[in-house]
Amino acid sequence: MGRHTWGRAAAGIALAAAVISTASGCGGDADVDKGQAKKPAAAAPSFAKASKVFQDKVDSDSCQSMEPDSCWGEMTALIKSARTLRHSMNSEKSVSADFWTEAYSMIDTMEEAMTEGSDLGGAQEGEGVDHAAIRSNRDEVFGGAHDLADWLDEHPIK
Repeated sequence: MGRHTWGRAAAGIALAAAVISTASGCGGDADVDKGQAKKPAAAAPSFAKASKVFQDKVDSDSCQSMEPDSCWGEMTALIKSARTLRHSMNSEKSVSADFWTEAYSMIDTMEEAMTEGSDLGGAQEGEGVDHAAIRSNRDEVFGGAHDLADWLDEHPIK
């Protein structure tokens, strides 16, 4: 008799635990439980559109200050545009992935320069300036963006 009672008690506890975990949302997708469907990943813009937006950003480079952190906003906007461009390059089916190798490398260089976390300022000209001691990440970001824009002009796709 003791064994039979114990089996019922254990089954009752297991059933209660299952009901409680289901009611509290454990063990399932919370978004589905709330009636919300997961959002699909955003589609990449066309390559032509992303390329134009990127090249417009490069052409509008207006950062003239040499002071650190004075161009961070422009650098961030340029990187965002380059990432969108890479996303559209990944989606472009008219050329192989190998076609983009050099362009991907340029974007990677730009992104690596941004890992500094801030705008390190521009290199200064003048007598007595120790150019070896001056470190700037702007050349990799802005210069890399200009190199990429030139590459895009030299490698049009149809």
